[in-house]
Amino acid sequence: MATLNDIGVAAAINILTAFAFFIAFAILRLQPVNDRVYFPKWYLKGLRSSPIKSGGFASKFVNLDFRSYIRFLNWMPQALRMPEPELIDHAGLDSVVYLRIYLLGLKIFFPIACIAFTVMVPVNWTNTTLDKLQNLTFSDIDKLSISNVPNGSSRFWVHLCMAYFITFWTCFVLQREYKIIGSMRLQFLASDQRRPDQFTVLVRNIPPDPDESVSELVEHFFKVNHPDYYLTYQAVYNANKLSELVQKRKKWQNWLDYYQNKHSRNPSKRPVIKVGFLGCWGEKVDAIDHYIDKIEGLTRKISEEKETIMSSTKSLVPAAFVSFKRRWGAVVCSQTQQSRNPTEWLTEWAPEPRDIYWDNLALPYVQLTIRRLVVAVAFFFLTFFFMIPIAFVQTLANIEGIEKAVPFLKPLIEMKTVKSFIQGFLPGIALKIFLIVLPSILMLMSKFEGFISKSSLERRCASRYYMFQFINVFLCSIIAGTALQQLNSFLNQSATEIPKTIGVSIPMKATFFITYIMVDGWAGVAGEILRLKPLIIYHLKNFFLVKTEKDREEAMDPGTIGFNTGEPQIQLYFILGLVYAAVSPILLPFILVFFALAYVVYRHQIINVYNQEYESAGSFWPDVHRRVVIALIVSQLLLMGLLSTKRAARSTPLLFILPVLTIGFHRFCKGRYQPVFVTYPLQDAMVKDTLERTREPNLNLKTFLQNAYVHPVFKAADNIGNEMVVEEPQPDRTPDLVATKRGSRRHVSSGSFETLS
Repeated sequence: MATLNDIGVAAAINILTAFAFFIAFAILRLQPVNDRVYFPKWYLKGLRSSPIKSGGFASKFVNLDFRSYIRFLNWMPQALRMPEPELIDHAGLDSVVYLRIYLLGLKIFFPIACIAFTVMVPVNWTNTTLDKLQNLTFSDIDKLSISNVPNGSSRFWVHLCMAYFITFWTCFVLQREYKIIGSMRLQFLASDQRRPDQFTVLVRNIPPDPDESVSELVEHFFKVNHPDYYLTYQAVYNANKLSELVQKRKKWQNWLDYYQNKHSRNPSKRPVIKVGFLGCWGEKVDAIDHYIDKIEGLTRKISEEKETIMSSTKSLVPAAFVSFKRRWGAVVCSQTQQSRNPTEWLTEWAPEPRDIYWDNLALPYVQLTIRRLVVAVAFFFLTFFFMIPIAFVQTLANIEGIEKAVPFLKPLIEMKTVKSFIQGFLPGIALKIFLIVLPSILMLMSKFEGFISKSSLERRCASRYYMFQFINVFLCSIIAGTALQQLNSFLNQSATEIPKTIGVSIPMKATFFITYIMVDGWAGVAGEILRLKPLIIYHLKNFFLVKTEKDREEAMDPGTIGFNTGEPQIQLYFILGLVYAAVSPILLPFILVFFALAYVVYRHQIINVYNQEYESAGSFWPDVHRRVVIALIVSQLLLMGLLSTKRAARSTPLLFILPVLTIGFHRFCKGRYQPVFVTYPLQDAMVKDTLERTREPNLNLKTFLQNAYVHPVFKAADNIGNEMVVEEPQPDRTPDLVATKRGSRRHVSSGSFETLS
């Protein structure tokens, strides 16, 4: 078990590591050659120019102003200087709401930490329970926890009162933050510029018709049932094969650029490659001519595939983007049932064009339930099998307990310095390494499930990552760690005493989580600002592939916030803080340092680096709120179970009230604030429409919306071949008489009738 000395060694290692990252960042960001890596957002906005173009030869690559190196931490106050309204205009509401998660942690845990160290720590420390227990492995840090309070002690009333304070304070902060962010969202939507998704709904599961194509059926249905507000539509095509061809051509174009750049540096020698497997053997050919021929052949294939998609009705997907003349019409359509059959003509708000994950639009709607069932089973087995490496990590954190059960390992870890390093640093870094590949696996699962927007993909991935963290990193670490830590105690006591030992041991796992917080929350956050991977990739691309300023801009890779990985990781800290606040408060200062440091670092990154792929106006906040509430309920249940093992019979029943109150609080917030994040008020839509008609009476909305939802691969193909019109021509027709191709039947629909064509 990690001792105070081990924690000190781990803290020193992580503080030095974080400081080294900050110094390296301060030096690297000042160099002109790295300017596009550390300030890409300003380049994308056109508000910053490269310092390489000006100054002497040396100053183009190295910053020779030595005074700038003295102020190497001035980026911190600069990151805090931009006010929140300006930050919303600069980076979007999603980025600002994401930052407020860190502020939420500071608001919740700072008062709790102050009271815990004022009241709880003295109550726990002034007992001698652990000293009197035999065969129990513990350290001086554990004397600050509830484990040091004797069974049946009246001091447990202090822990009960602390639990009530934590609950009421957390709920107060959550309710206030929910209200503020809901108001921010409504204000943002009211003041936001005109966007295509405000007028558009996505229609899915369009029923087949033997007489009409999907395009004709969509136009007919909405002209009949939404005659006053329907404007236009955009058919959805299965262009996945075309997308693969375009991506393949882009890859080959990169190779062509590489060999052309190589030839330009040495014109006397033409680059040569082997055309065999992986370029290791086969006939030698001229690399430039080889890739020119391949690209020309692929360009022809792209043109043919394009024409095939446009001419074949089989390429049409039973879905469409339908746009309306007014936001009010889109609101009504997206929030009402369109057909007698509730499984047909399903409508929802269309994601903004850059938010759409086009590959999944081609999936049949009926497959989605089966796909999600398959992924649920796969996720269960993934979570189960990942318990093995988690248990292995716990063996690193509990060397002393293993020494008692397996004495022959003792000589290997007797050196004090080695032991401190292994117990104080290695468990946290080992767990971090095991979790590196997990987000990629979960994102693949989310894509397989069939979500049609990047925001929904990230939210689903975040949900599964949170569940995984809760089960494996939190619960499994406690259970496996307790079993290994008290292995000797389990082997030498009766079965009736085992629950008591577990109750005493759970608070002792705080030392493991402290090491993990320092590795992930301190050094990990500091490493985020260094951007070492994007830095290396940018310079490799810049040297081998970049030929024009456009190529250099594409090589920057500013990245995004990464909600699917960042938010679940933050939620782990909420769980740890709320669970251990009344059990082992020593954890709280480490969590506060994480929230403060992460807030400053990610604020800097959002201002200067990240370029968000989409804007959802903070629609993910209900997920954040719900997970904090879950963490609060888990902390109440665990404290309830812990006090029951400590024979605090009089105080335990009063804890039953807290989960009930917390669930009631969540239901209140869900009913009062969540609708703002799910639906769009008709009143606000009408106000915005009225203002727009007053300010721009001659607005041609159809031109604005016409190509908004064209598949981006068509636009990329247009740059390669001839221009292609995706939307089918729509002849003017009488609004009351909607012509169809149903020559053998006539029916009345929504007060209008069809005529034979």
